[in-house]
Amino acid sequence: MNKRYLVTLTDEERQSLRDLVSRGKAAARAIGHARILLKADVAEDCNDEEISQACDVSIRSIERLRKRFVEEGFEAALRPPRVPRPPRKLDGGVEAHLIALACSDPPAGQAHWTLTLLAGRLVELRVVEAVSPSTVRRALKKTT
Repeated sequence: MNKRYLVTLTDEERQSLRDLVSRGKAAARAIGHARILLKADVAEDCNDEEISQACDVSIRSIERLRKRFVEEGFEAALRPPRVPRPPRKLDGGVEAHLIALACSDPPAGQAHWTLTLLAGRLVELRVVEAVSPSTVRRALKKTT
C-alpha cells in the first residue's frame, strides 16, 4: 500500500465508528464517512478501488477523506468541511443607500425602478464598483 495519507484507527475510534454505523441515527454523510474510514483503516487492508465499490463513492472522495482524517483528526473527518462564505457585496451603508434610491422617484421615462436600473445607478453613483441585479434583489428582499 503506497498511500500518502494512511488511516490508522485506535480501538476506541474503530468501536465508535462501528457504533455510529450500526445505530444509523447520525447524518447520512457521517455514516458514509464512518464506513469509508472503517474500510480505509490500515488494519482492514482494503485498497481504494475496493472501498469505492463497497461504499459507492469515488476514489477522489476517499482520498480527500483520508487527508482530512490525517491532517484534521477523527472528529473533522466525520463532519462536513466548512466552506467559508464570500464577503458581503453590500454592507449596511450600501443597503441603506439602495433602499433610499428604490424609494425615490424612478428615472425619467420609467414607470418604476427595475433591479437592473438600481444596480446601474449604484455603480453610476460610485456607491459600489460593481453589483448584479440579483444581489440588489436579495438586498431588497431582506427588507420586506
